Amino acid sequence: MAHNTHLNSTVKPSRAAHWSLRLALTGAVLVLFAVFAHRLDLMDFNLAMLGLVGGAVLGLLALLAGFIGIVMTRKPKISGRRFAWVGLILGLIAASPVVTTIYTASNVPPIHDISTDLQNPPIFKAILAVRTDSNNPLDRQNPPNLVALQQAAYPNLTSVLINQNSDQVFNHAHALVTARSWEIVTASASDGHIEATATTPIMRFKDDVVIRIRDEENSSIVDIRSVSRVGKSDLGANAARIEAFLADLKDYKQ
Repeated sequence: MAHNTHLNSTVKPSRAAHWSLRLALTGAVLVLFAVFAHRLDLMDFNLAMLGLVGGAVLGLLALLAGFIGIVMTRKPKISGRRFAWVGLILGLIAASPVVTTIYTASNVPPIHDISTDLQNPPIFKAILAVRTDSNNPLDRQNPPNLVALQQAAYPNLTSVLINQNSDQVFNHAHALVTARSWEIVTASASDGHIEATATTPIMRFKDDVVIRIRDEENSSIVDIRSVSRVGKSDLGANAARIEAFLADLKDYKQ
């Protein structure tokens, strides 16, 4: 009788709690591997995205298992609450980047080529030499309603008139590009033309930027175009980049 009482009092580990930790660790490792492999050019965009999505799915499963584990470990004789909490938190961390990206993408149009001049957008020239066939095309044909989508999402994104001559504006624009650590591919004051590449800090995605500065009597008209090399949607990054740059250019203090 004493032996049976001892067996009945044995504490059992929660399988859900332990699975939560396993899934969360695997998901986190997969996400980190995808990020660093892409940063080091060991993995292309599509494969890196697959790794991030896979890690996020494992993270969500870890969240579910962790929640179940926390509930189960409230019962007597079931252990593993710490595993459940760690798995839940780590799973949330692994899943959050992809979940946040999906949420952001749902609130912006699926476009990646943004220009302040939709009828006569600035043209890339020198930067063509550093782009590859796997990069997004620059013909602005995809999607077919690109112009309408941009106008609906970013109606205030237009050409900017600055009350300075083109040489002054060019110097200010060049200084701002340098301050942002964009990689300048070409810059011509006589042509009022700058081409540069902006690189995102985490995944090292590259977006190409062209700035066009034209004389308008005693002022200058500035247009900017920013294009992501990869991805169907830029998650609003190109429009935000252009808006921030033009705001700084208009307020530039030498």
